[in-house]
Amino acid sequence: MSKKKTVYSTGQIAKIFGLHPNTVRLYEEWGLIHKPERKPNGYRVFNEIHIKQFELAKKAFQIEVVQAGLRKRIVSVVELSAQYRFDEALELVNEYICVAKQEIKNAKEAAEFCEILANQPKADDFVFTRAQAAKELGLTIDTIRNWEMNGLLTVKRRQNRYRVYDSNDIKRLKIIRSLRCANYSLSAILRMLKKSENELNKEKIIDLLNTPSDDEDIISACDKLIFSLEKAVQNAYEAASILEEMKLMKK
Repeated sequence: MSKKKTVYSTGQIAKIFGLHPNTVRLYEEWGLIHKPERKPNGYRVFNEIHIKQFELAKKAFQIEVVQAGLRKRIVSVVELSAQYRFDEALELVNEYICVAKQEIKNAKEAAEFCEILANQPKADDFVFTRAQAAKELGLTIDTIRNWEMNGLLTVKRRQNRYRVYDSNDIKRLKIIRSLRCANYSLSAILRMLKKSENELNKEKIIDLLNTPSDDEDIISACDKLIFSLEKAVQNAYEAASILEEMKLMKK
């Protein structure tokens, strides 16, 4: 006698995963789970593999990491699992892990670069206009203007009111550029720059960048960048295990 398969209603799935029943239906609509069977009365019937697919989605979306196409990759992993394309999903998870690890490396290298810049001896003073500074650093004028508006840089003005950038300003712009390339948020960079660069070492820089203070009203997803990336890697490994379980269940 064959063992009776366990089935679940929409309400039961919602209760298990702490979702609203409408959200369960949206997962189906968005292609994040395999389309469930229906009873004669139209009610959805979910099975054990759906349980695993919801587990996968919860694990995949627990950490919001948007840079380097990571968000798009993890959404595709869940979509592929809903189509039972497990090998492709596993391959994409491995790509995700590699990219996330590279982003962690980039973030740490950016902090190290900042420490080196902060401790460089002051160069002979020189001044640039905003256009010249942008050209020197490979930035747009609008980018520099945006950083100034967000408080990352206070620029001196000549008597004719034109902005000028000295050697310290250029060094500061290099630090900001490096951290932005590593996907640190503007608020995280501002937090670090409020401290004296000459007193910072690599470990302190990383700590400042990734630890928002309690009195900050708006916390960007990038304010705990390294932590978020490391957690995303851990979740991706766990997602791969769930995929392997689903693959076995379909055999």
